[in-house]
Amino acid sequence: MATLYTQQSKNVTKTWILMACFLAVIGALGYVIAYVYDDPVIFDIAIIFSIVMNIAGYWYSDKIALAVARAVATNPDDQQITSVAAAKTGIDGSRQLELNRLVENLAITAGLPKPRVFIINDPAPNAFATGRNKEHGAVAVTTGLLNMMDRSELEGVLAHELSHIGNRDTLLSTVVVILVGLVSIASDIFLRSALWGGVGGGRRGNDREGGGIGPVLAIVGFVLIILSPIIATIIQLAISRKREYLADASGALLTRYPEGLANALRKIEGYAKPMQHPSNAMAHLYISNPFGAKAFKGMQKLFMTHPPTEDRIKALEGMDIK
Repeated sequence: MATLYTQQSKNVTKTWILMACFLAVIGALGYVIAYVYDDPVIFDIAIIFSIVMNIAGYWYSDKIALAVARAVATNPDDQQITSVAAAKTGIDGSRQLELNRLVENLAITAGLPKPRVFIINDPAPNAFATGRNKEHGAVAVTTGLLNMMDRSELEGVLAHELSHIGNRDTLLSTVVVILVGLVSIASDIFLRSALWGGVGGGRRGNDREGGGIGPVLAIVGFVLIILSPIIATIIQLAISRKREYLADASGALLTRYPEGLANALRKIEGYAKPMQHPSNAMAHLYISNPFGAKAFKGMQKLFMTHPPTEDRIKALEGMDIK
């Protein structure tokens, strides 16, 4: 069975492949639009944009994800940070200290540097991990999670998130937050441009007169523009479900108590309300769907970023840890 360590190199490879795919998709969109409007500058801008976003996605994706989640930093060694976190989240200094100690103890057990710890002021129980590598890892938990879980359940959730850091899921998953979001934005911009900008001008008008391939490229362009967000969503789904099972198993091995995480998942599943500020781009990062346990019904289940909670609980209960 795959462990905390066996997936590291695979996830790094997947990240580079994902970045290459992003470069190719944005480049293709830029090329088609540049051809249709007879303006090569559009293609140059698309390539530069994709390169810059790849770099930003690698180096700053964790900061962006934490900002989107409205996560507040904690640091028991810094009274000012502790006070700010207490004011923004309602979690006092002693509970922040307890949370950080739990994370530190689990990190030592997993052989990881202690990640930064953040709190999200949200009554929905949830958590996620981020960071491009072990040295830049971060864990964020909601106030709802802290208030709802007992110690063993909270340890189970934190161990799950540390497992994501350990096998470098966080690099792949957090980069996806940036690239999936940008593919959707870029597709929308190109679609609006194609529908409303320069109709009848550029190379399209010339191709109508000369019988060129402009109309064909225009059709291809529209197909790419429409399908790009769908492809991005499929990529998001493909990397999410399997890694949750692996993180569940690895987290249970860290705590030596699978029941803790299983009970935590039951409580999370029982809270049907969505988070206050859910994000489609970040849905796959969380331990549970931020749109609520009942958000997906019927055919919508095909687009869930997480495997069914009952299947995860069953797998944890079937683990034999001695």
